[in-house]
Amino acid sequence: MKKYVYILILATLVMAGCGTKKKAVAPQQATVAEPEKPAWHTCIIPSSQATVRLGDNTYSASVTMQTVRDSMIVISVMPLLGIELARFEATPVELTGINKFDGTYATTTFADLNRSIVPAINWDILQQFCTGELPTGTDHAHVQYRLGGKMIEMTINYSPRQLDVPVRLKKQNVSRYRKLDITKWL
Repeated sequence: MKKYVYILILATLVMAGCGTKKKAVAPQQATVAEPEKPAWHTCIIPSSQATVRLGDNTYSASVTMQTVRDSMIVISVMPLLGIELARFEATPVELTGINKFDGTYATTTFADLNRSIVPAINWDILQQFCTGELPTGTDHAHVQYRLGGKMIEMTINYSPRQLDVPVRLKKQNVSRYRKLDITKWL
């Protein structure tokens, strides 16, 4: 997987909640209501199907999204037989993408990412995306972004979510991975 594709997929998955809509519209027309405080503490959505379209290229994978409310999100990307090849971690401040296939990772903040992507991204919308609480509902989501001159579209078909089940989320030790400078892509 080329590095630029990895970074674009990182940006797409981490930002997938922004600009949600039932039908594709221009990114600047998208609006999202202020999120309500959910009644759950943890949420897992296993084996959902995600498709990312970058120009003429389309990538599909199974994803598992685990969320501890207002604390941490982990998205595991498994394109081959349930083997995790990429992992995305988010806290209310920092976003980290780990490409296990080529042994690299990148980190950024919402503020840095919002300098390059339209529409802007925030923690609350990302949390809604990873728990199936977007206005599109718990069945699917379709989002669209512009990163520089590239259009990124993502569709996800959710599997049934599991609320308040035990999760063991902790940040991946990235010491064995090589850090990428994401600023040259943003």
